[in-house]
Amino acid sequence: MSLLSLKPDPLMGIDISTTAIKLLELSKSGKGYKIESYGIELLPEKVIEDKKIIDPDAAEIIGEAISKMIKRAKPKSQFVAVAISGPEVITKEVLMDKIPDAEIKEAIETDPATYLGQEVEDIELDFQVLGPNELEPERVDVLLAACRSETLEMYTTVLEMAKLTPKVIDIEKYALERAFAMIVETDSDINEGEIIALIEIGATITTMNVLGDNQNIIYTHEEMFGGKQLIEQIQSNYGLTYEEAHLGTRDGGLPDSYETDVLELFRDEIAEQISLMVQSYYSQSTYGKLSHILISGGCASIPDIIKHIETKVGGHVSIANPLASMSVASRVSKKALSNDGPSLMVACGLAMRTFDEY
Repeated sequence: MSLLSLKPDPLMGIDISTTAIKLLELSKSGKGYKIESYGIELLPEKVIEDKKIIDPDAAEIIGEAISKMIKRAKPKSQFVAVAISGPEVITKEVLMDKIPDAEIKEAIETDPATYLGQEVEDIELDFQVLGPNELEPERVDVLLAACRSETLEMYTTVLEMAKLTPKVIDIEKYALERAFAMIVETDSDINEGEIIALIEIGATITTMNVLGDNQNIIYTHEEMFGGKQLIEQIQSNYGLTYEEAHLGTRDGGLPDSYETDVLELFRDEIAEQISLMVQSYYSQSTYGKLSHILISGGCASIPDIIKHIETKVGGHVSIANPLASMSVASRVSKKALSNDGPSLMVACGLAMRTFDEY
């Protein structure tokens, strides 16, 4: 299993996030794509912290959760692409002479600190040649990726517990970029070359990624705010467990007062947080005006959330759903998929590794 490099095997994407594991498997369907299987399995609290599997006990819990999801989703492939992010990951673009890949590999493995710009120990390295440098076309831009060996081993372990074969460990940022490219291609309201904000409302962190005219991430800002605040407020108000509160937001069944006493306040808080993040972007960057704001993550499916954000922030705001234009296998619930689509951005970007088109 390696970072970055593409593999020919059909892959399913598995996104291991703070609160849930998400699976997506795609196939080609004419000029488009077909969703063959998907699944979401909730995780208990505190098995992943700071985007890291905390210990072997947590790994066992995650492995069991993946097994349950696989039994329910019944994917055709056993090969997996998974993403890592956070402080465990180092990426850097460097300029190198045009030499064979074997010599590039030898150079970065012999002296990784020089190329990565910092001392590193017990790491796994990978690289991808991006192409000729614009200013020095006789040389090439090379993307380096590194992460701690124990991190790769932990992800390998949880997948193998579920009798899956890990083929690719990707970087979450690049998985998001591939999913974003799919949205640009299929959403008539978005034009190539525009500056777009993709805001993911996660469980504990809301992340704003701004993508430039080349559809690459050019600006990132995070705030410690997310869907967990909503879950905790539901627990506090109605005396529910974490799992009961989480399932209530997905499947319904919460008390009638939930809409006015809890959800309305949370929608306002999200809109305020996103407004502050957009203001911060304009005060800190020189990339230009945002033409569109896309909202992803589980909270993107909250009723009227887009209306609240649009009222507070202004401009064009919509839900980010890379699956909207795809056909769906008969065994997949279209209703459930419509609700879950915005939370499958990373899983979609990982599943796209099968096709080598983005």
